[in-house]
Amino acid sequence: MPEGDTVWQTARLLHTALAGRTLVRSDLRVPRFATADLTGRTVLDVTPRGKHLLARIEGGLTLHSHLRMDGAWKVYAPRERWRGGAGHQIRAILGTAERTAVGYRLQVLELLRTSEEERVVGHLGPDLLGPGWDPATALRNLLADPARPLGEALIDQRNLAGVGNIFKSETCFLVRATPWLPIGELPAPERVVTAAKRLLEANRTRPGGSRTISVYGRASRPCPRCGAPIRTADQDDRPAYWCPRCQSGPTH
Repeated sequence: MPEGDTVWQTARLLHTALAGRTLVRSDLRVPRFATADLTGRTVLDVTPRGKHLLARIEGGLTLHSHLRMDGAWKVYAPRERWRGGAGHQIRAILGTAERTAVGYRLQVLELLRTSEEERVVGHLGPDLLGPGWDPATALRNLLADPARPLGEALIDQRNLAGVGNIFKSETCFLVRATPWLPIGELPAPERVVTAAKRLLEANRTRPGGSRTISVYGRASRPCPRCGAPIRTADQDDRPAYWCPRCQSGPTH
């Protein structure tokens, strides 16, 4: 599933292509909104909120999308061939005279009033890459259930928004704790908020797929810190990765 840095990059791509421009093409290929017509309206901005994308459109409308596991937005120039996926995978088309944005495999796509955005993102904790980032609230949310495993607490978007399975493992590595350590037992727990913020900030401007990774997806390979073989196990039906020598705490 795309994480906060990827969603931030996608929002920037869409904002650059669409913001301040009038739509000359609009096609929402989901039954509920198939008859909606946004042509003639100006795109005001495209904003990320955790893993959600909010495209605000003239007239008090917001197009809300979520990439989930394999969704993607691609932007094309006039006459450029669309290569983001098969035609039946297209869920949304927003076109201006200069660019066309195409949404593929979007499992969440809905048109709502901008005044109702809190209905779809109001449950989220502070956004690690958002202008309203609040580390104190994020830490308070994480510590509300001190017995909860650190990895599970990190990917709960109600605590802080933007961390997925990759940055869960990477954050745990930075604070030298296994993903199964109860968060209330983590010394100086504010470190985990700082580490998660630093990771997403460092990766949000990197091209997709070029993250610097220490443990995620590196099972049996040497730890970059101590050389011990990285281990992996499922946590809440998702893989977790850790160094058995550098990281302290229970191992599932």
